[in-house]
Amino acid sequence: SILESKLDEIIENDFETPILIKSTVPVGFTKGYLNKNKGAKVLFSPEFLREGTALNDNLYPSRIVIGDTSSLGSDIGNILLKFALNKPKLFFMESDEAESVKLFSNAYLALRVAFFNELDSYALNFNLDTQSLINAVSSDTRIGDSYNNPSFGYGGYCLPKDSKQLLANYASVPQNLIGAIVDANASRKDVIANDILSLNKGRVGIYRLVMKEGSDNIRESSIQGIMKRIKAKGVEVIVYEPILKEDNFFGSKVYSNLDNFIQDSSIIIANRMHEDLNSVNAKVYTRDIFQEN
Repeated sequence: SILESKLDEIIENDFETPILIKSTVPVGFTKGYLNKNKGAKVLFSPEFLREGTALNDNLYPSRIVIGDTSSLGSDIGNILLKFALNKPKLFFMESDEAESVKLFSNAYLALRVAFFNELDSYALNFNLDTQSLINAVSSDTRIGDSYNNPSFGYGGYCLPKDSKQLLANYASVPQNLIGAIVDANASRKDVIANDILSLNKGRVGIYRLVMKEGSDNIRESSIQGIMKRIKAKGVEVIVYEPILKEDNFFGSKVYSNLDNFIQDSSIIIANRMHEDLNSVNAKVYTRDIFQEN
């Protein structure tokens, strides 16, 4: 509704200037808007930016997708191609197809995260070496070694939202896999929380609420799901998150001093390992096998 109101505002003042939507939208949004605003020059082009590397991803896009097959779409696509420092593929398609590309791309990334997390859950249950399993599985070139580092679950701005959006679009289409991706992310958090609780370590310290290194986004971060599950069992939880200005986060004390946080934590939970914790490595619980985002 915010996007639609801004489009209305722009078009009311300037009907001729083309508007390129980069925000993720429900499939069919652009066509629906154009049906209500005949003759408006509104196009959709999905962005494929990763948190923490957005500038680089703008300069070196993996591909450029334009949801318009007219001459205007061709002009816009060539403008975007001109400013890319690499030579990405340029795709032209209908707007609802371009809207679907973004959702399916992020759903596949969420699938990979969920798959390797479930591999890790299996290894935890049977006391197997997760790293050895992943290295051998990922050596198959059809599988590859991207998005294979276990975590507490996928999070951030895009993967949770887009996988759920895609699932909603399947309301009239039989599916099993997309729903399983969403369910798997919740199950993973249950596995991790239960594993932490089984250690009976006392006060639990949460090291950083942000989604990953280089990000300032704590929305939908997976570690919050772990935190809520642990607190629901009555365990005392404290938080180290320097970007927070408040001294309390959902009933848990927030520390700005790392040394005090480490001292007051019986066990430290970290979605991703960091050099801050190297000196107390034995105190840290993480599933970060490869030390990468």
